[in-house]
Amino acid sequence: MIPVLVMAAFFAAANPALETARDLQDRPALEKLAADSAAAADKAPNDADAQFRAAVAASYLAEVALEVKDKKLAEDAAERGIKPAERAVALKPDVAAYYVALGTLYGQVIPANLLASLSYGRKSKDAIQKAMEKDPKLAVAYEARGVGDYYLPAALGGGFELAIADFRKSIELDPKRAESYLWLGLSLRKENKNAEARQAFQKSLDLNPRRVWVKQQLDKTPAQ
Repeated sequence: MIPVLVMAAFFAAANPALETARDLQDRPALEKLAADSAAAADKAPNDADAQFRAAVAASYLAEVALEVKDKKLAEDAAERGIKPAERAVALKPDVAAYYVALGTLYGQVIPANLLASLSYGRKSKDAIQKAMEKDPKLAVAYEARGVGDYYLPAALGGGFELAIADFRKSIELDPKRAESYLWLGLSLRKENKNAEARQAFQKSLDLNPRRVWVKQQLDKTPAQ
C-alpha cells in the first residue's frame, strides 16, 4: 500500500492543511505538520484522537514521498506513523477509521521496502479487514484495501483486478471520493485500459482540481 493512503478528506477533516499540502505535494509543509502532530501525540499518550492525527499526518507525508519517488522518506514516515496508529487502535478498538490508518501505514512501507511485503502485507490486510468488520459501508476502507492490492503482487494475494473491484466499491459507497477515482485510473492503466483510466483521472480532477499527482498521471496516460 502507499501514497495511500488512500486517506483524503475523510481523514484531513481534523486538519484541512494536511489535504492542501498533500494535494500540492508540499513536502516541507507535510514534514512540519507531521512533526507537530507527533509532538502533540507524545504529550497526550492516552488521547486516541491525538494518536490518530499523528498517524494520519505521517501517512500523508509517506504518500507524497512515494509520489515523488523518495522511498527513504516514505519508509521513515510510515514507520514513524505506525506506533501512534497502533496506540489509537489500542485505546479505542471500536473505531473503524483507526484501523484504516494503521493498515495504510503498514502498506506504505511495502513499496519503499519490498522485503517488508510478507510481514507488513499481512498486517495491512488484517487491519483493513478489522475496519470493514467495524463498518462495512466505510468507503475509505475499500479504497485502502485496493491500494494495498495495487502494490502487493498477485502471487502474494494482491493484484490489479482485486484493486479495481475495491475502488469501484468505494466509489459506489461514496461517489465523491476523488482518491478512489485516482487509484481506479492507475489500476486501469496497469491493465492497459488507457481510455477508461483517463476518464477516471478526469473524474478525480473534477472532484479535486488541486491534486497535482492526478494531473501528472492524466498527462502521462495515452488516449488509447
